[in-house]
Amino acid sequence: MSLNYEITSSAPAHPWLFLIHGLFGNLDNLAVVRRHFQKTYNVVSIDLPNHGESPHTQGFSFKECADGITAIIESTKAKQAVILGHSLGGKAAMMTALHYPDLVSGLVVADIAPVTYPARHNEIIQGLRAVELDNIEKRTDADKQLARHIPEPGVRQFLLKSLYQNEDNEWRWRFNLEGIAAHYEAIRSWPSTDLEFTKDTLFIKGSRSDYLSSEYRSDVMKLFPDAKARVIDGAGHWLHAEKPEAFNLAVERFVDSVAR
Repeated sequence: MSLNYEITSSAPAHPWLFLIHGLFGNLDNLAVVRRHFQKTYNVVSIDLPNHGESPHTQGFSFKECADGITAIIESTKAKQAVILGHSLGGKAAMMTALHYPDLVSGLVVADIAPVTYPARHNEIIQGLRAVELDNIEKRTDADKQLARHIPEPGVRQFLLKSLYQNEDNEWRWRFNLEGIAAHYEAIRSWPSTDLEFTKDTLFIKGSRSDYLSSEYRSDVMKLFPDAKARVIDGAGHWLHAEKPEAFNLAVERFVDSVAR
């Protein structure tokens, strides 16, 4: 599977940082990280399957995500490749490191663990399905319809970043809503594996988020025995957006140590 990606290149000799967004997102979601690193790193932003401009698929597996990410790493001939993934992207990044450790020199996982989570997105999926795309004239119309199911303005604004008008001026979602809904069980799960990634790994948690709780420590250490943790005070699940300076500093210290 060929995934969509964009390279912000500084110099071939510089280290490479690969950024992978979360569920219902796209490669622009980690722009605050890309801008911070693009002067000293080659930064590659990737659209996951069924998101952004990557292909819409009939199924979903984290191994397929890893294969697509690996193909991009190989195409860039990247050396000292560090992968950073947030939420769903963190799971895809972990799977890439586990299956292709020779291509990955370091791993950053933002606010997610290698575990199966409870269903957290049913209301979001219901709300997205309720938006009458053929009967809206502007983005605020979609926002009003979403608000009936999703009260949080920040969540709605995040989702609306993927709403666009096609060449026929029809409103459409960039993500494959029905594909995501059909395979949501696979998306929230984590496949059993005996693989290990023994290189440098950093897990970053938002202090107000429960996605990366202490109960998952053994799950993390089983697969990533050299993992370190950093907590961003005052941040929730979207820690890179809520506390960009603290998040970028934590990532910078890690990737600089890996690149030495």
